[in-house]
Amino acid sequence: MRAGLPRPSGRLVAGLALVALLLAHIWTVHEQADGAAQGSGGLLPPLVRLEGWLYDARVRLTAVDEVDDRLAIIDIDEASLREPEQGGQGRWPWGRDRLAELIRRLVDEQGAAVVGLDIVLSGRDDSSGLPVLEALARQELADVPAYLQALKRLRPQLAHDERLAEIMATRPVVLGHAFRDGAVGSGAPPPPGLNPAEFGINDGQVLRYTQRIGLPEALQAAAPALGHLNPVRDEDGLTRRVPLFVEYEDRWHPALAVVMLQQLMGAPPQPVVADYGAGRRRVEAVELGPLALPVDRSVASLVPFRAGSQRVPYISATQVLRGELPAQSLQGRLVLVGTSAPALADLVSTPVAASLPGVEVHAHLLAGALDGRLLRQPPWVLAAELLLVLTVGALVLAAGAVAARRHSPLWLIGGGLLVTCAASALNLALLTQAQLLLPLATCWAAAAGLLVLQLAWGWLVESRSRRQMSGLFSAYVPPELVQRMAENPQAYSMAPVERELTVLFCDVRGFTTVSESLSPQALADYINRYLTAMSEVIRTQHQGTLDKYIGDAVMAFWGAPVAEPRHAEQATAAALAMQSAAHTLNAEFQARGWPALHIGVGVNSGPMRVGDMGSQLRRAYTVMGDAVNLGSRLEGLTKAYGVGVLIGETTRAALSGWVCREVDRVRVKGKHQSVAIFEPVGPEASLAQQVKAEVDQWHETLALIRQQRFTEALSRLQQLQHQADRPLYALYSQRIADWRRSPPPPDWDGATNFETK
Repeated sequence: MRAGLPRPSGRLVAGLALVALLLAHIWTVHEQADGAAQGSGGLLPPLVRLEGWLYDARVRLTAVDEVDDRLAIIDIDEASLREPEQGGQGRWPWGRDRLAELIRRLVDEQGAAVVGLDIVLSGRDDSSGLPVLEALARQELADVPAYLQALKRLRPQLAHDERLAEIMATRPVVLGHAFRDGAVGSGAPPPPGLNPAEFGINDGQVLRYTQRIGLPEALQAAAPALGHLNPVRDEDGLTRRVPLFVEYEDRWHPALAVVMLQQLMGAPPQPVVADYGAGRRRVEAVELGPLALPVDRSVASLVPFRAGSQRVPYISATQVLRGELPAQSLQGRLVLVGTSAPALADLVSTPVAASLPGVEVHAHLLAGALDGRLLRQPPWVLAAELLLVLTVGALVLAAGAVAARRHSPLWLIGGGLLVTCAASALNLALLTQAQLLLPLATCWAAAAGLLVLQLAWGWLVESRSRRQMSGLFSAYVPPELVQRMAENPQAYSMAPVERELTVLFCDVRGFTTVSESLSPQALADYINRYLTAMSEVIRTQHQGTLDKYIGDAVMAFWGAPVAEPRHAEQATAAALAMQSAAHTLNAEFQARGWPALHIGVGVNSGPMRVGDMGSQLRRAYTVMGDAVNLGSRLEGLTKAYGVGVLIGETTRAALSGWVCREVDRVRVKGKHQSVAIFEPVGPEASLAQQVKAEVDQWHETLALIRQQRFTEALSRLQQLQHQADRPLYALYSQRIADWRRSPPPPDWDGATNFETK
């Protein structure tokens, strides 16, 4: 089938506008942060979320599926946290004497090249009770030589921090510390760190913190090096990057992985600073001897995650401490000490796993740095992305021009898909071959957006006659019906059918008095405002089909043309909402000096004939039947009973979880069988207990009336009137007085006859 396409001028202007929007979005994103997959909103936040998804997909697609034997993770796992008699080391936290023993074994017995602790050892370890024993030595037991001698002999074993400091002082160990905002920090002051001013760095968005979670002074003084453990999570909660430096008190402090590489290479980290003109200098990479770690504007590196689970060897910490590991098993390796135990809450979400131990993030970063696989996002990525979007846009517009000449959308669709695939293949090739990460979402958006735009424009041109017919069709079918049917026209038919539906009638009470008190223009404004408010409740809030206006009356129904099993509940809720809307309107009407608005609403369910009905001159999609007539009569009865809404017994039976007050049994004109009528109070879950109790008392009173126990019923009515002054209670009090003067006949069934409506 051929599809019309827009004239070249219109197509070109629309396409250029879309491309200009994408270019503005790209510029905004790069001004906020370097590269996609970082959560910067830009002008089009959905595109940034798409970029994050595409980045994650590329990471999973290109991830290396190999175990890296240059590293090892000493895992404080569930087995390590078991009790000693079960082969573990007991619950966390362990005494630092045990950590000291773990480090000693890793370095001295297993030959680890560098040991990094993904743990913050904040506060002193007094678990041995040494402070208490020393206090006794100074006070109560100061004169007991045997005690003092024993304490002197045992002190080296009990001073856990000093023991750990002694072990670390002569071994290649990197301890972890952390930074945060707001809360009070702790620990000794950090090492000096790197001064960015010495390198002239003045452009970037390095993470800054105001507080630090540090180590006790004894540990910090003995630790060969410290590395921060601060995670970085993007707005979607995923960890994709590690900040190689964070700023605290105008100094930059390196990450755990950076310091471990520094220990391994024997070279301090050196920022590679580039000058971008106008005095702007920022870090492009961090060098550690022969290694160069590319960074983004926030001095963070994207982590080259490996595929599969545990791509770095895991060894249970309890195996090391129990001497179960063969000697020199970790010879020359970078060893990280961390935890996978869920109870210790060090699990993060990443592109390759929904729950990954945080220590493994450091391991993947170390492996990628050693392999030279860290992804690059150089500053010229901005220019490259702009050029790619312009190229993609030009190619798709060219495909559209060819399609216009050949009068076939297949050229446009094929060209758009070909351009998208080519851009994706180029992006993936640069990623795998050159570790160059270029954004992809904007190229997809340019191709897809221009493709959809041109196809939609062509459809609009070709379907103009169909839209004109729809305009004529909607002249006698409600517009919302046309819209629903257009979404799936095969599912609907205008032919009359029998269906279980719910109908609603609404009318203004005392409309004659209202019309007499207003000028013609004011009356028109009054009615228009009222009908608009009621229609919004029916159509917008409760998805009803607005049938027609009959003067000041409104007719609507639910359950057709789109089947809706909850049609009775929707109509009843709409009726109560219409009463609420009327109260709201009254405040506006009072301010204008207009009469107050009072409406009555009748709702009834049952079998009805629904479809396109009428004469040869005028037809309409409407409902007919006895159930419809009863709905109209219920609306008229609202005034007689002093209630705002009345529903039929079929509607009441279809309501689940609703509280309804039975008002009466009535026999309307032309019917021999009486029907129960109800006033809906509201969903039971939303009502106060007092309201539900009042309804129950009323039903008990109504039962007494039907049993002709009028004295008891009147007493109950007086109690109810004391609780709430309802016209319904006054009506029945008057009826009881009449029945006492003229008792009902012996065959009275409790129903009230209405012969006038």
